[in-house]
Amino acid sequence: MMTRVVRIAAAQMGPVNSGEPKRVTVERMMQLLERAADEGCDLAVFPELALTTFFPRAYLADLVEADGFYEHAMPNADVQPLFDLARGRGIGFSLGYAEIAVENAVVHRYNTQILVGGDGGIVSRYRKVHLPGHTDHRPADPFQNLEKYYFEVGNLGFPVVDAFDGRVGMCICNDRRWPETYRMMGLKGVELIVLGYTTPLHNPRADQSAELRMFQSRLCMQAGAYQNSTFVVGVAKAGREDGVDLMGGSCIIHPDGRVIAETGGLGDEIAVADCDLDDCLNGKAEEFNFERNRRPELYQGLLAPHGSTR
Repeated sequence: MMTRVVRIAAAQMGPVNSGEPKRVTVERMMQLLERAADEGCDLAVFPELALTTFFPRAYLADLVEADGFYEHAMPNADVQPLFDLARGRGIGFSLGYAEIAVENAVVHRYNTQILVGGDGGIVSRYRKVHLPGHTDHRPADPFQNLEKYYFEVGNLGFPVVDAFDGRVGMCICNDRRWPETYRMMGLKGVELIVLGYTTPLHNPRADQSAELRMFQSRLCMQAGAYQNSTFVVGVAKAGREDGVDLMGGSCIIHPDGRVIAETGGLGDEIAVADCDLDDCLNGKAEEFNFERNRRPELYQGLLAPHGSTR
């Protein structure tokens, strides 16, 4: 019996501190990609904003001063070696980065993730929808999350494409905490969701332990996998980056909700699992058979903007 097994590496990265040349960062990623290819992987998943430090934690009054953190084209000269290596080894990858896009002569800034096939070509692009944080400068905070200041809400929706013998979608960091993210892709038959995150271990505005933060991170990804009968691969940029501790916990989650592979530290490492996409089929045919069991006519309240209906 033929199966659709995709061997996947969650390619966790340690910190990318300010001042680290992009050439060095890309070399680190190439080492992880080589390791994944050596282990026979078809796909490696890198974190959110993998090419730079998480710059939204600091405020710059002039947005133009932050332009060096964004990629103006993809691929470009800095990351072309990663694409070349992927093509040479026949391994795909997913990569998160800050994107400047000029659309209809207007400059836009997005928190973006791409899916690259084993031939080195871009298969799909996603722009982060659920931007956390704030737009105003808060100098009293130990660190900030100014994603709403540095990025616009993504304008591509939640695309799902045919790739790696299955249906593949993407999301980024805070998107993983929203059930709508998974369901929008689930309704398109998604079988594999790849996502990168850069999440601080402590939230300066909430009384939460590091253990609770990690539990919540896993909880939402495992629920999304189970409730939509899909594999989910969540990959962190971890460790102490520019003085802020980032959580690790990169993992690969089965459609039944189990974690089937995970990283153990806070540095550059991979966790590998064989993911048989046929394992998604039973859940989609039974418990989460949307055509048979969903009741969208009763869900109209979900369309109410930012509030409940009675």
